[in-house]
Amino acid sequence: MTTGQDSTNGSLAVVGLGPGAIDLMAPRARAALEQAEVVVGYRTYLDLVRDCLNPASEVISSSMMQEIDRCRKALELAEAGQRVALVCGGDPGIYAMAGLVFELAQSIDAKAPINVIPGIAALNSCAAILGAPLMHDFAAISLSDLMTPWEMIERRLEAVAPADFVVVIYNPKSKKRTDQIVRAREIMLAHRSPDTPVGIVSGATREHESVRLTTLEHMLDEEIGMQTTVLIGNSQTFVWRDKMITPRGYSKKYGL
Repeated sequence: MTTGQDSTNGSLAVVGLGPGAIDLMAPRARAALEQAEVVVGYRTYLDLVRDCLNPASEVISSSMMQEIDRCRKALELAEAGQRVALVCGGDPGIYAMAGLVFELAQSIDAKAPINVIPGIAALNSCAAILGAPLMHDFAAISLSDLMTPWEMIERRLEAVAPADFVVVIYNPKSKKRTDQIVRAREIMLAHRSPDTPVGIVSGATREHESVRLTTLEHMLDEEIGMQTTVLIGNSQTFVWRDKMITPRGYSKKYGL
């Protein structure tokens, strides 16, 4: 850590890398990586953008589940006068690090400016791959109960299911969490047809990308893991030429 610099010159950019493909990273995000003196992040995300980093930059990587440590380190370096980039997958403000950074910054009354640089979120990239499933109102729900009690998650599922939202499910399943996606499907089936289209995307835009179209009835027959995003259609969603489409309502209004 450099301590001799004026802390007013330090800054922290919380950078969204997007879904993984370099050509889907925002130009502003790439510029922040190139200009950073220190880049902090989860090892897997850093590996995706090695070629975008300034060779002179210090790189600090860590493992999964060390989010608080990464944010604290990034803030500490920024307060000490360094230009720091903290990288996140997708968009930093959607199930990622931006909120935690601000919470920690508030707790220490941090002075260095914090800039959040948006990225394409999983729901955007997966929707584009599937076609146009998010053309009408939708809800995003994470099934991870590491920080949110399952009872609360279940109440949210119960609330959106009868409201006919398209539902985007983040963190649907892991090696330890296998029952949550089963329960989520049960809740949806109580209010939706078994034939409701479901899109399942894993590793969006990366080399191991997998895309499957199925139905609410058969969705659990498909492989679902932590890198999977599940999109459950509403009552109007349909499949055409292997694309999942949710009408916005133009045909009713304009008679298409």
